[in-house]
Amino acid sequence: MKKRYGLGKIVSNELISRSRSRSPTDGVDIQRLSAIFVGESERANKIRYSIKMGGREEAKKIGRRGRAAVVVLGDIGRSPRMQYHALSLARQASLEVDIVAYGGSEPHSAVLQNQSIHMHKMKQWPPIPRGLPKILRPFVLLLKPLIQFLMLLWFLCVKIPAPDVFIVQNPPSVPTLAAVKLASWLRRSTFIVDWHNFGYTLLALSLGRSSFFVTLYRWFEKHYGKMSNGSLCVTRAMQHELAQNWGIKASVLYDQPPEFFRPTSPEDKHQLFCRIHDYLIQPYGLGDCISYGMVPMTSRDLNETLFTAWFSDDISLKQNRPALIVSSTSWTPDEDFEILLEAAVMYDRRVAAFLNEDDSTGDEILWKEIYDGKQFLYPRLLFIITGKGPEKEKYEEKIRKLHLKRVAFRTMWLSAEDYPLLLGSADLGVCLHTSSSGLDLPMKVVDMFGCGLPVCAVSYSCIEELVKVGKNGLLFSSSSELADELLMLFKGFPNNCNALKSLRNGALEMGSSARWATEWEENAKPLITEVISGRFN
Repeated sequence: MKKRYGLGKIVSNELISRSRSRSPTDGVDIQRLSAIFVGESERANKIRYSIKMGGREEAKKIGRRGRAAVVVLGDIGRSPRMQYHALSLARQASLEVDIVAYGGSEPHSAVLQNQSIHMHKMKQWPPIPRGLPKILRPFVLLLKPLIQFLMLLWFLCVKIPAPDVFIVQNPPSVPTLAAVKLASWLRRSTFIVDWHNFGYTLLALSLGRSSFFVTLYRWFEKHYGKMSNGSLCVTRAMQHELAQNWGIKASVLYDQPPEFFRPTSPEDKHQLFCRIHDYLIQPYGLGDCISYGMVPMTSRDLNETLFTAWFSDDISLKQNRPALIVSSTSWTPDEDFEILLEAAVMYDRRVAAFLNEDDSTGDEILWKEIYDGKQFLYPRLLFIITGKGPEKEKYEEKIRKLHLKRVAFRTMWLSAEDYPLLLGSADLGVCLHTSSSGLDLPMKVVDMFGCGLPVCAVSYSCIEELVKVGKNGLLFSSSSELADELLMLFKGFPNNCNALKSLRNGALEMGSSARWATEWEENAKPLITEVISGRFN
């Protein structure tokens, strides 16, 4: 015999079950049901009105706090734009924020220390074993997105409270967009796609544009992308492509540096170079123009580094220091590192020719002259390459085989706090990003400008939306062009290189004129507010 429940019992059970939920949105329903049950119609109407009109401030007054989920099917520590989204959602929109992503690299301390941001780390899909029979590889490649889909659903539907809005990074598109769409339907939420690039163009780098799988991927990306409640993208070129060929209306949210990307003070430069000193003097099994005469910091005077000297409470840059060039890379096929290696060889050979140096002169003789303080018309170059990625070991092996007199390379991974300090301490940035779609912009260049660092970047279709030639940087299309630019910019370094100083002034001006918080407030917040408000209409 079935039990019968009166209205009071039904409402009571509903209140009990919802009170056990951690969702802030459900908390509003509790107040509404309570108001109806006890006859407080005026209070209930006030709550309904605040929800319908999207009035966050009114909702806060009566106990409601909105929530957003930032979704990244990747290493959150290597997804700075999504970290900045989380910070802005918490600081500028006053929302509770859940980040669902893979672990790996540590996010910036500002993200970790924000009490309104909550990290939920998924387990990485393990790499395919090298000894796996080829006949099983297709099965593993099909199993991977299925497992990722189920794992995403578990986190988005069970592990985190129901958000008002999901903000998902694209790419990767498979299975991310489908999982977020289903989760948003199940949890009665909305979702926004943040288009960083197109996933199908990245897949085409390895399979080719004519591949059936690339065509299928593009259909999937377009189909689920159109199901979103709103879209953001990184360039006007991408906005036009989405509108004309995908039927998707997107708001442009240019990458801009957050407040912790800025020029580095002399004290911070000195402390940074003390911290990384032992990494700088470790060559790839061979001596070079940087490691000659250098010893570990533990047995040295802490008042002196490769670049700085600290005497009588005053920090100065050494006159015979090498020029410091930074390139940040994910070591993927869309960055042709051969260009940089070839340009370094050309710089080395051309300088020797300009100075009429005898090829028979031993390297150590030149290095001793430099170590003893002799200055030349063209300086030594130290390239620091930061980042992690699949092709890193391949290029490190190529670097070991180079025989260069005036150029040295170091590869390293820096913390989220030290990376801006390095950019603010460098003399030039180099960007090798070519864009699989030709429609996105490299965020690393934005960060460099925030630190007042001029840039030499590979030229492609929309890069001039960011790099203004002759004002904050230069463009190149070949290794020879890059070598020419290095010779032009660093002639007379450090005091008599006016072209480099002019570009630095332009980078400083651009970096100080726009910041992430301002860009987000003007272009992302209105869309997010509109999408959340529409959820309650």
